[in-house]
Order: sequence, then structure tokens, then C-alpha cells
Amino acid sequence: MHDYDLIIRSGTVHDGSGSAPRIADVAVRDGLIAAIGAIGANDTTGTIAASAAEEIDASGLIVTPGFVDVHTHYDGQATWENRLVPSSIHGVTSVVMGNCGVGFAPCKPAQRDILVKVMEGVEDVPEVVMAEGLPWNWETFPEYLDALAAREFDIDIAAQLPHSALRVFVMGERAAAHQPPTVDDLVQMRQLTAQAIRAGALGVSTSRNMMHRTKAGELAPSLYSAEEELGALADGLKDAGRGVFQIIPAPMGDAVSEFGLMRRLAERSGRPLSYSLIQMPTGDADGWRKSLAALSQAADDGLAMRAQVAPRPVGMFYGLDLSFHPFAYHPGFKAIRHLPLADKVARMRDPAFRAQLLAEQAQDTNPVNLKTVKSFQFAYVWGDRADYEPDLADRIDQRARAAGLSVEEFAYDLLLADGGRALFYQPGANYRDGNLAAVREMLGHAQTVVGLADGGAHYGMICDASFPTYYLARWARDAVEAERIPLPQAIAALTSEPAALAGLDDRGRLAVGMKADINLIDFERLNVHVPTVTHDLPAGGRRMHQLAEGYVATIVSGTVTYRNGQATGALPGRLVRGTAAGKA
Repeated sequence: MHDYDLIIRSGTVHDGSGSAPRIADVAVRDGLIAAIGAIGANDTTGTIAASAAEEIDASGLIVTPGFVDVHTHYDGQATWENRLVPSSIHGVTSVVMGNCGVGFAPCKPAQRDILVKVMEGVEDVPEVVMAEGLPWNWETFPEYLDALAAREFDIDIAAQLPHSALRVFVMGERAAAHQPPTVDDLVQMRQLTAQAIRAGALGVSTSRNMMHRTKAGELAPSLYSAEEELGALADGLKDAGRGVFQIIPAPMGDAVSEFGLMRRLAERSGRPLSYSLIQMPTGDADGWRKSLAALSQAADDGLAMRAQVAPRPVGMFYGLDLSFHPFAYHPGFKAIRHLPLADKVARMRDPAFRAQLLAEQAQDTNPVNLKTVKSFQFAYVWGDRADYEPDLADRIDQRARAAGLSVEEFAYDLLLADGGRALFYQPGANYRDGNLAAVREMLGHAQTVVGLADGGAHYGMICDASFPTYYLARWARDAVEAERIPLPQAIAALTSEPAALAGLDDRGRLAVGMKADINLIDFERLNVHVPTVTHDLPAGGRRMHQLAEGYVATIVSGTVTYRNGQATGALPGRLVRGTAAGKA
């Protein structure tokens, strides 16, 4: 009979609190941390201090709590898959989904098509993937949680109530038509919000981002919602006495007025509020600073408000096998879009077809799609290195101008490189001045939390689930000394701080009695790879994967789920409900 299930020996333990590390052993029993310190081992002196079913030598490694990601969209993937990749291969052991006001519950059978189209447009999850993957064995939000509770995962998941789904559930077609709610509608939204929180939702989410549209260009149902309606959600949180209000403010809106709205919601609910904050590529250059100043004032006034910020540019990828590229909405390309990649490349190598595409213009009913295609000119070619801080001189429009060609002419042959698998990265937000100075300032603010990774969404255009790996390597190791974030502080930013924001008080720290979610990391080797495209979603749907180096082991509830980046097959992850349901 062993004393422990697992002992991690002689690692440099960062407990997630931000305090200095120490060399210590960590022992695990029954999914919890049972001891930290000099736990001992059989040695030549005959001393026998403890034994375990498994021991891992962590000499030379850092030992951290598992990472907590509070901004994901695994709402669909969690119903058809057991591994929540890419997040789980980047040290993440707990995710919060249901962000941005989009999701699949509550939902009546006749409303499924509306929610699918919203998710397809807002989060780039193909309709065919959802049609085959979603089991729809729920209608109410509590039933959705029960369906998730019956499943097993490689990490823990937690859910929020999405406003668009709630609005459609209550108002039906009137919601999609953006009609104002009646008094009875508001009463129902308030009641259902409280019901979802009491059933275990960690919060409620909404969006004011006008780029959140269906693929056809229709605005998501929650957009244009008046403050009175948002207040009903806040009242639901207040009634339940717990939960976080997560919101995407209007990115191009006035920063001061947007923050004023969010502050009123936080005051009304009496609950924490979390919002997205980025440096926009156009518009008010100081909008993010104005928001941070207002956030500081709110903290001084005792309000629990936090801004989710990204540790690198908020950008997207273009490519022939991805959702967007310069010709994605040209009529000629639409005719061959369904073909396998090799066949598309073959057609595009035909001189006559090339001339046809170059003569056409993009056509689509969704202005966001047209804007995205046009923004390809601000992208950069990627090779075999993940370069998130490219040189302006290498941007496609600059190179095309130097070559005396249009962007489309210059990019045409580049798109066909590597059999059509060439990648182009556009650092849209957070890179306005060609550097990450704004990112570093946002990361250093006392009321910000690392977020916005969007795992489980944007399968064909964004791969930011690697944020934790990038953040540690870029800011705690590779940054110049004046910008470097101390490693204990950086680890706290990925563990205890997001866990506290979400109300997940049993994780995010290495301490006796806490949940045994742990990473063993070779810090000097930590690195992100260039993403690759796979077709492993339901119905053969496409998504981007981004592997990492440096994770020697990831442990969830005391069970090793990954060794050196390879899945062990163990699925100890479960649905985590808020404490109002007594299960967190």
C-alpha cells in the first residue's frame, strides 16, 4: 500500500501565488495535493519517508499549477470530443467556455438553426461540423450542463450562459430580428439567468462587437440590446448571488462610454465583470489607455472589474486551406472551394484560371468577410518559425509595392507554395505601432487577466490557444530585462488570477488540499510551433493545430494526461459547476 498516488520529486515549485519558488517535492493523493516539501525517498541511509504508485523526477524543471483559460468556445467541441485541443497541449487544465454571448443552450429544437448560423459566423465553426457533431440532447441550460456532466475530457470544463442563445430561447424569431424585448421577456431572461447560475454556470456573457455576425452578414441576436436588457442579465446574477458578467464591448465605440455601461452593469449586479480589451489597429489610438484608467478608478471604488488582455497581437491566418485568403470570395474561387486542396492548387496553376481570378472582385453579403479579405494586404508570409512580431518592411503590401505588383498578383504564387499550405499571419490588433509596447502595458495593469485565447473557435483563421506557452516564453524568459515579467508573477497570471476571476477557488495554486492540476515544464525549451491544418473535425471539418515544446508532463486531478506533448489517453477532466450547485 502506497502513501501517495504520485510524487513529483525535486522540481522548482512555483505555487501560483506569485511568491518566490523553492525546490520541493509534491505529493498527490485522491486527486488532491497532499503534501509539499521534503517528502523523502528510499536512500542509502535506510530512511524510508514515503512511497507512491508513480514518481516523476522533476529536477531542472519548473512545477506549476495547471493553467486556467477563462476565454474559450469549446461549447460544441465538448459535446463531440474528449480532448479539448489545442488548449490541453499548452498546459491548460481548466477552461471556461460560453464567452461572447454565443453557444448552444438554452435552445428549443426549432431554434437550433439560428444558433448554428450564429456560431458559424461569429466563431468560424463550419455548419456541417455542427450538424454532424452536436447531439442536441438538451433544451434548457441546466439540461446542457447535465449532458456535459455525463462526459469525460482531458481537462476540466466550465460553462457560462450565452446571451444570444438566451434571447432566442425567450423571444424566438423576434430575437434574430433584433426586436426589443417585452417586459415579460425581460422577466424570463432574469429568471433563466438565475436558474443557469444556480445549476452551475459560472456566469453570463454578451457581446457588443458589430463584427459578430452570421456568415451571411446578419448581426448576432444579442447585438443592439439596450441597457435595460443587459440589466436583466445583471439582475439574474444578483438574484443568484454569484457568477461573472462577461462582455465584449464595442471595439470601435467610445472607450469612456463603453466602460461607463459596463461599470453600471457591475454596480447593478453586485458581481464581478470581465471584459475584453485590445489596442485597435484604427480609430482612437488611446482608447485602451482610457479604459485602463477607468478600470483603475473602478478598483479604487471597490468594484470587481477585470479586463481580459492578450499577450501578443490579436491576429489571424490566411491560407488556401483556411477560411480566408485574397481570392476566397472571388466568384471563380467559390466555384472550386469544395475541391480537395491539391485540386484547387492544380486549377490555380492554370494560366487562364489565374487571369480570371486576378480580373475578378470579391463578392459577398457579409461586409466583415469583404473587409477581412481586403486586410490580407497587411499580412506577412510565415515560414518554419512562429513570428508574431514581424518587420513592417516584410508586410505583403510593402513587398508588392516594391515589386511593382498589386497585392493579388504578388500573393498569387505565394499562396500556392508548399502545395497550397503556405500560411500568412496578420497581426491585426495590439500591433498598431509595429511593437508590443501596448501589450506589455496592459499585461502590467493590476486589474487585467490574460485571456482571449478563443480555443475551440475560429478553426480556420485563428490559433491562439497557444497563448499560455507564448506568454511564458515571450514575457518571462525572452523579453529584455526592462520588459521581463518575473516568472512567479507570470505563472500567477496563468493560474491563480484567472481561477479567482472565474470563481474556481479549488485550483490555480499548489497548496495542500487544492486540486492536483500540475504542469512540469522545461522552461528553457518552451516554444510554440507554426500551426498546421488538419481535417479531423466531424464531417471532415478543418481546424488549425499548434504544437508546443517544453511540457514534460501535464496532470489533471492527479492523473498524467500528457507526457512530452503526447496524450496518455487518460480522461480525468469533468464538468465543473459553480459553487451555488455545490460542486466546485
